[in-house]
Amino acid sequence: MLPSQQYVNGTILVADDQAANRELLDELLSAEGFNVLTVADGASALEHLNLVNVDLVLLDVMMPKLTGFEVCTKIKASPDTYLIPVVLVTALSEKQDRIEGIRAGADDFLSRPVDRTELLARVRSLIKLKHRTDELERAESVLFSLARSIEGKDPYTHGHCERLMNYCVSLGEHLGLPDEQIIALRRAGIVHDIGKIAVPDAVLLKPGKLNPEEWKLIREHPIVGERICAPLKSFRAVLPIIRHHHEKYDGSGYPDGLRGEAIPVTARILQVVDVYDALTTERPYKHAFSITDALQTMKEEVAKGWWDPQIFGEFERLVRSGTADFLSKGAAAGAE
Repeated sequence: MLPSQQYVNGTILVADDQAANRELLDELLSAEGFNVLTVADGASALEHLNLVNVDLVLLDVMMPKLTGFEVCTKIKASPDTYLIPVVLVTALSEKQDRIEGIRAGADDFLSRPVDRTELLARVRSLIKLKHRTDELERAESVLFSLARSIEGKDPYTHGHCERLMNYCVSLGEHLGLPDEQIIALRRAGIVHDIGKIAVPDAVLLKPGKLNPEEWKLIREHPIVGERICAPLKSFRAVLPIIRHHHEKYDGSGYPDGLRGEAIPVTARILQVVDVYDALTTERPYKHAFSITDALQTMKEEVAKGWWDPQIFGEFERLVRSGTADFLSKGAAAGAE
């Protein structure tokens, strides 16, 4: 049975095929107020991670079924567990073994025989870092929930945030952007319009043409969105996307009238996929465009100087290749 008691210091999962080693680590860590779960192999460790909230994993390297290296690789490859610190515990001292552990994503190493002082120092340091990461994730979750609540006001934009997130990531990866920018695009897909929280519903959902005062309110939402997200240090790469996703390549956009490559490449990517999603989904004022018609319309807008021609060209190739899922429900219904 899995312990249900919540310990202030955190929950640690120990995976080791030697009972004596498990008992030793359990005794040392439990005495310091940690909640300790023990398993005898790597496969069981992965199963426990799907059932329990764990703050740190101590992995023996040499285990049956799955080695510590293999388990660590799987933990770090999963979006649900990659932030959990992993410490590899081993008697191995070869440089190559350490390198393999680093490649697997290990956060730290402990050598056998385990020194109690070193064990506790490393565990406490990593769990403190995990708790800070959890606080950051909770803050991000609040922003994501706020962004989705804004989207939820308009039934015609249902699913827009998730589609933009997927489109941005696919195009960013296709363009070979570094991981930091891919992560920023994933987040921006959700929160890019969060500044619309400051726009009254009467303006945001108005079916007719906006008057100059209403249009001024709409044009301010990128600045408001940037201000809302600015306190989160993890969103530093997201802020330029939020602020500049309504700029245009010829300088006629807002809020800053940036031109050409002065617009961050991540913002130019979100611009393109945002327009595509708007065209290929039904709105109160139009039917959903087919993929062919949407791309033709965007091509005409590129000719007007609105969007980056190179990014649009790569986007068009990606859509036509069929290697990425750019078929929203609206586009699929009207595809030619």
